[in-house]
Amino acid sequence: MTDTAPSTATRRYGTRPTMKDVAARAGVGLKTVSRVVNGEPGVTPDTERRVQEAITALGFRRNDSARILRKGRTASIGLVLEDLADPFYGPLSRAVEEIARAHGALLINGSSAEDPEREQELVLALCARRVDGLVIIPAGHDHRYLAPEMAAGVATVFVDRPAGRVDADAVLSDSFGGSRDAIAHLIAHGHRRIGFVGDLPGIHTATERLRGYHAAMSDAGLPVHDAWVSLGPTDPERVRAAATAMLNAAEPVTALFAGNNRVTVTVVRVLAERPEPAAPVALVGFDDFELADLLSPGITVIAQDSAQLGRTAADLLFRRLDGAGGDPQRVVLPTRLIPRGSGELPPPATSTP
Repeated sequence: MTDTAPSTATRRYGTRPTMKDVAARAGVGLKTVSRVVNGEPGVTPDTERRVQEAITALGFRRNDSARILRKGRTASIGLVLEDLADPFYGPLSRAVEEIARAHGALLINGSSAEDPEREQELVLALCARRVDGLVIIPAGHDHRYLAPEMAAGVATVFVDRPAGRVDADAVLSDSFGGSRDAIAHLIAHGHRRIGFVGDLPGIHTATERLRGYHAAMSDAGLPVHDAWVSLGPTDPERVRAAATAMLNAAEPVTALFAGNNRVTVTVVRVLAERPEPAAPVALVGFDDFELADLLSPGITVIAQDSAQLGRTAADLLFRRLDGAGGDPQRVVLPTRLIPRGSGELPPPATSTP
């Protein structure tokens, strides 16, 4: 008997060796293999050695599914993100994974691509695989499809945006307060005509940031013209057109507030491409982004801690899994204004008050 694994030519992908295969190779019964695999007594050292050699040679790995399911848990959780390529979600995903790992659980994640139907399909697929819990950045506004799963014991925490039409735990950033702080900051530096370019109006964070914008303008007794507000997809073409229209109007805005990191990056490009001697335009973006501090001027941002969002959501999820009861919680984490220069530029001396 050799101790080498099957050759590539004979290996059948999609199948794995079983305890029956190990028993046949070691020349022992299934019960003996089971005892060795599970660390149970009653096996002689020589027999245990032969079983372990067979396990190594075949590449056998114990299937924990049935054993875990007998305990009622699969030691796995699902994470549904908006876009795996968005840098905002990297620290969030890593934080959830670290908390899951500390609890001996495996993280399975996927992307909804901001499509409610794809979100539902992905969430229910994870439930079909018997995940113990879910952390969801929702794309849709109606999550009643999750009610039976939650009633069956699937712990669920929504992040960044609350659930729609079901009561569930949620961990959010203070989009309203952060946006209000951004506009108040621009007003404090002399700006009166401030444009807002945001995300799709149906998204909770976009509407909350718009609400904060209006609140700050109202607090300062300033009007808001329809032409100063543009909500929609965050693709560069749409954002570029919106920002350009505000900057080229008969009474152009002197400052811009960008509703998320993708919008901010496009606005930075628009401002950089303006012909000389265009007057500087102040800019504050919601969400920090890589290299924002290295631009000239640096980009002033409202920073939210995406890693803390993930940690808080995962901690809450595992508390629920450990038996914590009570009504659904809504946790709102603070944002932070980081002044770097772009948000501190004054308006032109000739601008209308």
